Amino acid sequence: MNSLFANFQQRLEVHFPGLIIVGTIAAAAGFLGSHYKAPVMLFALLIGIAFNFLSSDERCVPGIEFSRKKILRFGVALLGFRVTLDQILGLGTNALLFVPLLVILSIALSWGIAKLMGRKHLFGLLTACAVAICGASAALAVASVLPNWKDKHRDTLFTVVCVTALSTFAMIAYPILFSMADFNEAEMGILIGATIHDVAQVVGAGYAVSNETGDVATFIKLLRISMLPVVVIVIALLLNKNKESSKIKGKAFPWFALAFAVCLLMNSTGFIPVVISEFLSSVSQWFLVFAIAGLGISTSLKSMMELGGKSIALIVLQTIVLLAIAVLAVSTDYI
Repeated sequence: MNSLFANFQQRLEVHFPGLIIVGTIAAAAGFLGSHYKAPVMLFALLIGIAFNFLSSDERCVPGIEFSRKKILRFGVALLGFRVTLDQILGLGTNALLFVPLLVILSIALSWGIAKLMGRKHLFGLLTACAVAICGASAALAVASVLPNWKDKHRDTLFTVVCVTALSTFAMIAYPILFSMADFNEAEMGILIGATIHDVAQVVGAGYAVSNETGDVATFIKLLRISMLPVVVIVIALLLNKNKESSKIKGKAFPWFALAFAVCLLMNSTGFIPVVISEFLSSVSQWFLVFAIAGLGISTSLKSMMELGGKSIALIVLQTIVLLAIAVLAVSTDYI
């Protein structure tokens, strides 16, 4: 018992400086987000980048690494408390078929666009999953099971920044665009939930139209989120089978993705009080903010700028493909 306590104390001492830095950035991001009604994750990214010089401080590195790896996985796992099976099944058969098809088709086409534009196949897969599933959360989860490549941290952070910025733009533009196209409130909810990357912006855009639109948009978005563990596990298994990917030989199975599904099932039983479920959902959100702050510290702004407009164009095109698939499905009365 004493040895376990001593080991814990030693680990805490090693990680403490970095965790304090990351925690301070997360708290500052939360304060700014609540006062200026802007995405907390975006503030965490920007402030984290400003403290990039700490990534070379040996005292801070262990805590920063712990935040962007371990805390990230706990955050992704606890995302399961945001959705229940009743909510998913309540969407109807068409929705249950539509969303997985949307996600798979979007990933496939987006990955193809990345290859045509000459982007790295792993970077293309990362951006494709972020756009198709749930923005920043998906980018972080998928990146954690992809093999390492040069500037992986930079590419991941770039993806998070782009999908967050596009989500904020879409939150304002999409309701106007869809209303001009004469979609009804339910159809607008489907389109908003199916095309905006991040949860907060989906909620903001949906309820800005009406309560019905907001409810439908939220449920569709939650169904997209429920695809995250499936996609992460499939990617991990496929990459491990690829004999050419020697870098990921022996890479750990993404148990956090499986934990996401377990949390979803637990949340669906009805035995967990709503207060606890909401609390764990909030914990998940803050864990992801911690992870993004740590990722921001690890990445320099200079390296971000090296990606250039071609990478921005890639994510914009992938977003347009997702939008086109969803609009086509709704316009043809598939859903």
